[in-house]
Amino acid sequence: MTGRDDLEPGNRQIGAAPALGVEIPLTSSRPATARRLAAVYTPAVVAFAAVILLWEGTTRLLDVETFLLPKPSEIITSFVDTWSTVWEFGFRTLWEAFGGFVIGVVAAVATSFAAVRWVRFREGMLPIAIAMNSMPIVALAPIFNNWFGSTNVLAKMSVAAVVVYFPVMINTTRGLLEVDPGELELMRSVAAGPTETMRRVRIPHALPFFFASLKVASALSLIAAIIAEYFGGPQNVLGQYIINRANLFQFPDAWAAILVASLLGIAFYVLILVMERLAMPWHVSFRETE
Repeated sequence: MTGRDDLEPGNRQIGAAPALGVEIPLTSSRPATARRLAAVYTPAVVAFAAVILLWEGTTRLLDVETFLLPKPSEIITSFVDTWSTVWEFGFRTLWEAFGGFVIGVVAAVATSFAAVRWVRFREGMLPIAIAMNSMPIVALAPIFNNWFGSTNVLAKMSVAAVVVYFPVMINTTRGLLEVDPGELELMRSVAAGPTETMRRVRIPHALPFFFASLKVASALSLIAAIIAEYFGGPQNVLGQYIINRANLFQFPDAWAAILVASLLGIAFYVLILVMERLAMPWHVSFRETE
């Protein structure tokens, strides 16, 4: 029999089972998580630092001219000096990219649902989409500038939307269609309609395809917006800023703007990762990291 002293508050041990006389150790998962994160991200950090050091050392050792390749130290100095300007211009470009991203994704998802619902529509649409996916961005920008006006933000959003639309539509349609026939047969056996099958089977199966395409589209939208800005429009955006500073041989300033675009692209990508984790925490790729 267990003594009364074992039940006194001062004698209780966390993680122990006094009645059985067995102590159950409680271990925190935080150290393991920290080690896992360090193992994942340390190689990337080391590689990035090595590239920057090699870049700085090579340009100094070979005395490379600034107009050919600025030193990282010069780019950082320019980045700090022009901080408010490049970030203000960067957020305007990000707004164009985000607007085009939203338009393209909404249109792509709507098209994918229609392609799954109507076979004839799918057979006619997918070959066209695959062919148009190879269309160069530089061919779109002048056309949309002519349609909407070079100063209209919709012109840049339209370029980004077209670039985003095709990879999202193609991958989402693939995810909605490539479902296990056994799952579809099970839904038919319980008299589930197309809507119920779509909600319970097709959409969950398509989510990994959908978010994979969003990761690609997030970077493409920012690239498309910057390239569209090269063809005219307001001067207070990254594309025009890069061109203007390069024309004035202020190449560290231009690279500082490129650095801002890279940071915005990384932030956009991380946002998609967070949305993916919230939308499908059940996916095997997340369970393996628990």
